[in-house]
Amino acid sequence: MKVISVVGARPQFVKLAPVAQALSAAGVDHVIVHTGQHYDADMSDVFFDGLSIPAPDVHLGVGSGSHGAQTGAMLAALEPVFLEHNPDWVLVYGDTNSTLAAALAAVKIHLPVAHLEAGLRSFNKRMPEEHNRVMTDHCADLLLAPTEVAQGHLANEGLAAITRVVGDVMVDVCFTVRDAVLAAGGGTSETPYLLSTIHRAENTDDPDRLRAIIDALASAPLPVRLLAHPRLRAKAEQFGIELAQGSIELHSPVPYAEMVASVLGSAGVVTDSGGLQKEAYLLDRPCTTLRTETEWVETLHDGWNVLVADPADLAEALKRDRPTAARKAPYGDGRAAEAVAAALQGV
Repeated sequence: MKVISVVGARPQFVKLAPVAQALSAAGVDHVIVHTGQHYDADMSDVFFDGLSIPAPDVHLGVGSGSHGAQTGAMLAALEPVFLEHNPDWVLVYGDTNSTLAAALAAVKIHLPVAHLEAGLRSFNKRMPEEHNRVMTDHCADLLLAPTEVAQGHLANEGLAAITRVVGDVMVDVCFTVRDAVLAAGGGTSETPYLLSTIHRAENTDDPDRLRAIIDALASAPLPVRLLAHPRLRAKAEQFGIELAQGSIELHSPVPYAEMVASVLGSAGVVTDSGGLQKEAYLLDRPCTTLRTETEWVETLHDGWNVLVADPADLAEALKRDRPTAARKAPYGDGRAAEAVAAALQGV
């Protein structure tokens, strides 16, 4: 059996790692295609190196651009790759432009599509990611849902027959890396700090909103280790906003193992990233999310994750006490990648 995995952005590289290992162990011919959606070395190369992912068999080098231009360029580039390899499955990950482009390119030439992390919904149609994930789910042939909540969303949309709950592959890699970090003596800090990432368009593209977010982080009661995404740096420079001010300590994005160590060493996380919300939950750290909604609703239980829609409320949210309730385990047992390989093989 041959499977083509299509990835292009940081969260997908992390998800790819355990899947690539599981497919290899199952004897599957696995072809990795990197669209180049994230082309900065800090957002791409370090994840392949740090997570021991096989080098991409195909690198399209699409790069940045508007949603339409980027998705269209991927569509045009992916079709001949799919025709050349003629896989049994095209496996797509998450909710990026790479996800949607690969799904559309495959179904147009009648190749089966499997969607990993299917069924997530924010119900916010202003988010490009929401359209990507919904359209991908509705053109896929196999939906690999991470949670029972995601399965419920798919059932409500008439897709129960092609849905299989496999768990969340992020748990696989997060726990493996966590254990390695702790075994090496990492994940500690003598000085308390908050870890932060900000990258979504709704937070970066409005100068007033971005300035309010940075002002709130700058006045935080603890140092804020801000891992500045290229989009954040570009927008801050465009709007004349100084990032390194007050409590903010400016850093570049880091490899995944270092990200896990940074979360473990922190007192909490401030982000608009879906992946980092869940990583904070898995790693026993409270999270404050700068969004009006989250796909990972399970993280909201007992206050482990708190949504902050208005940056004016961020400063107060950062003063809250750490939750005392035990976290649940809604995302699986850390063996999701094995379930993905089995589902693709029809086991």
